[in-house]
Amino acid sequence: MKPKKILVACGGAVATSTVAAECIRQLCARHGISADVQQCRIPELTTNLQGADLIVTTAKVAQDYGVPLVHGIAFISGVNVEATEAKILGFLSPA
Repeated sequence: MKPKKILVACGGAVATSTVAAECIRQLCARHGISADVQQCRIPELTTNLQGADLIVTTAKVAQDYGVPLVHGIAFISGVNVEATEAKILGFLSPA
């Protein structure tokens, strides 16, 4: 099975997306999900969408990219982490 492509986006693709991306990598590993986690800036989402299964952002995004989107600020704040992980797993787990 090919890895799930997960885009993790923030304003600069450095600080918060790095923390969130590592949390997502660990989450996928714990649940046996093969994942290709890629970081980018929010303005770069449209150019990186091809083949994406999920977008996780650490900033508010109003645009609909046609791909499931999860707000991942919980990985930064530590608040509602379990609920955010459950949403991510819901999108990545086989139906």
